[in-house]
Amino acid sequence: MCGRYSLNKSKIQLEERFQAEMLADFKPRFNISPTQLVPVITSDSPKGFSFFYWGITPGFAKNKPVSQKFINAKAETVNEKISFKQSFNTRRCLVPADGFFEWKKLGKKTKIPYRFTMADEQAFSFAGIWEEFEDEFGESNHTFLILTTSPNPLVSEVHDRMPVILKKEDEKKWLDKYSTEEELLKMLKTFPGDEMLSYTVSPLVNSVHNDNPAIIRKTSPMDQFGNYTLFG
Repeated sequence: MCGRYSLNKSKIQLEERFQAEMLADFKPRFNISPTQLVPVITSDSPKGFSFFYWGITPGFAKNKPVSQKFINAKAETVNEKISFKQSFNTRRCLVPADGFFEWKKLGKKTKIPYRFTMADEQAFSFAGIWEEFEDEFGESNHTFLILTTSPNPLVSEVHDRMPVILKKEDEKKWLDKYSTEEELLKMLKTFPGDEMLSYTVSPLVNSVHNDNPAIIRKTSPMDQFGNYTLFG
């Protein structure tokens, strides 16, 4: 599962990295959460950042409330599930990020938040799919979800799933409407752990209301209540 991520890069940095135009008033994000409006790059508009809601409602389940939306889909079955197959075939997107968070369980009540980034701390992209659907008020919305896969050795110490991180050279192919299903599925592999790093962060990340640089700073291991622990 991927339930939180960060995008601590400037407008200029993102435009240079992805060769796409960003809104002038974009500000870095440190604790992106489901249901929020965030930047993606779609196969329909690869030269500009679009802003979609994180959390997707399948085409067959219109007018479902936010609490029943999906935020992730398993890469292993995304081309087979009726709820995701059409989006996988025709509506793919890049989800720009510079890190993501997972929580390590230590016993029944203790969880330690970790942040995972590239070893060079540069921006990267998750593989995503998107959809347009009609909400309970009859208005059209654009939403997306992030594909997940089995974890590499680094992430597996914390969680049993991780987001699909695309190689930079695969990003254009992921957006290409003419890529074959076989080509697309080959991209949905586990990103190498030796090209990443991880560290513990503050339990401030637990609250969706916190979105500031303190979220991504390296801290001593603390559980979800802010208590220091000897376990990392």
